[in-house]
Amino acid sequence: MSKKYLMGNAALAHGALKAGVALAAGYPGTPSSEIIETISKNRTKGTYVEWSVNEKAAMEVAAAASYSGARALVTMKQMGLNVASDPLMCMAYVGAKGGMVVVSADDPGPISSQTEQDTRRFASFARIPVFDPSSPEELYEMVQDAFDYSEKYKTPVILRPTTRVCHAYAAVECEEPATPIRGEGFVKDSSKWVIFPRLSYANHAMIEDRNVHMAEDFSSYRFNCTYGDCTDTKKAVIASGVSVAYAREYLKDHPGVRLIKIGTPFPFPERFVLESLEGVEEVLCYEELSPFIEDSLLALIGKHGLKIRVRGKYDCTVPHAGENSAESAARIIGAFAGFSESGRADNTADAPRPPVRPPVLCAGCPHRASFYAVKRAMKGKKSYFCGDIGCYTLGNAMPLDMVDTCLCMGAGITMAQGFNHMDPEAKCFAFAGDSTFFASGITGVVNAVYNGADMTVIILDNSTTAMTGHQPHPGTGFNLMSGPVDAVSIPRVLEAIGLTKVMTVDPLDLNASVAAVKECADLPGVKAIIFKSPCIAITKPSGKMKINDKCIGCKKCIREIGCPAISVHEGNVVIDEGLCTGCGLCAQICPVKSIEEVRR
Repeated sequence: MSKKYLMGNAALAHGALKAGVALAAGYPGTPSSEIIETISKNRTKGTYVEWSVNEKAAMEVAAAASYSGARALVTMKQMGLNVASDPLMCMAYVGAKGGMVVVSADDPGPISSQTEQDTRRFASFARIPVFDPSSPEELYEMVQDAFDYSEKYKTPVILRPTTRVCHAYAAVECEEPATPIRGEGFVKDSSKWVIFPRLSYANHAMIEDRNVHMAEDFSSYRFNCTYGDCTDTKKAVIASGVSVAYAREYLKDHPGVRLIKIGTPFPFPERFVLESLEGVEEVLCYEELSPFIEDSLLALIGKHGLKIRVRGKYDCTVPHAGENSAESAARIIGAFAGFSESGRADNTADAPRPPVRPPVLCAGCPHRASFYAVKRAMKGKKSYFCGDIGCYTLGNAMPLDMVDTCLCMGAGITMAQGFNHMDPEAKCFAFAGDSTFFASGITGVVNAVYNGADMTVIILDNSTTAMTGHQPHPGTGFNLMSGPVDAVSIPRVLEAIGLTKVMTVDPLDLNASVAAVKECADLPGVKAIIFKSPCIAITKPSGKMKINDKCIGCKKCIREIGCPAISVHEGNVVIDEGLCTGCGLCAQICPVKSIEEVRR
């Protein structure tokens, strides 16, 4: 046993290793990415770990491990659960053998996601249990419990940390990793492992009966508990996840209100909640995102005819959108309990607001050059620019303004087809990163070829999965187990699909890039340009750019590409040497050649 200072995701990973996880698979996505990376760095002999091509693939790889009796872990962010929902919904009916834990990290805010969807709702929809940790320490413990419950009830289990739990740090007591539990191997039994309607009907009835027993079991679970010695109180706060931490922090200095913690929102631990509400006349549901606990509590109160007033999201006491915080806990719980907040020492109402720093593409990012080349080539022509999920979503920012749509991962390629079918005279472009192409872009290209679309696919190949922390993907020639492997060639995949025009260009060569875009845009059918240049975070800059005395102050370099390394200081255009990577794009657009490279 040793104490380690760990991020929540790392605590989860160490907990999974302590539980004897034999297989871990996932797809990068903030706030979950560090889990797989930590397992990879700390795994013992017999533990298999992979970055899968997408969440669906990860779920199916893990399902086979579970069917074999091994303990399996799948990791993703909440958006990835949508991708993995097909196999997970079916596995909910088929069941598990070895422990199967699905980590779906939610992102209230949202901080780095398209939606604020609530995985607790998905667990209820799939009729499988969900654990909702409130701290890194609980993550370490809960993932181990989740494996035990999965095997006890032969079901996949969801573990739902949120961003503030995933990225919080704490000193966690950790034990050494256990020997991976690999099970007896797969035992063939088509009556169990082959899903048919008749089996699904029988298993559905079994699942509903099982959940009643599981709810009773959860009523004795140690992370469903109460805080505060308030036997005579008439008011209670009920919370789950990180909201428990905020509520505890406030109530430790404001006694007199009972805090009811829900560690397993589904199946709802009814007996525990009924016992915890003894003598309570008014309860506040303090939770993030959807009113999940509030709904369960209202149903329980109605079922038992209790005379308890419920406050929460339905009466707008708690906001529906965004994160909770220590400040919101003080404001909302204080008002609910009737506490006066005047004179609080930590009141920050008068503190200056931090400066607004909108996200931008890094200085020297090759994506900036790619977007600029397409913009210049299509100047004056009606065009649609369909973006996707990745760093390059930031191509929507001024002055580039090159992302008209961004829906979900892989959608850019298919949406460009829809625009083409509705407006055949326009030029349609789809931008997708190299990792996105492998994750969910290939089927879109197949669809485009099959259905005769007229469009240009732009692959922004920077040789990494940059936005989530530079994880490898099939095109990098590297995986987590064996190191170097044969890279999957994007040009060869496109050619095999049926594209007859596939060009590979260095986006930092502006003239060549513009010429390639014009050539492809004028050809009929589906064409592709692979703008290939490594992410500046994984390559060493060759030099710096500087402005000489030829500068006329036209500011074209600032107006057209928006590089954060270029700015105006005391009326003069300057280049910040600390940010510049020497990409040279600015030098290629300067009308008087006043920008030159300084080699190291």
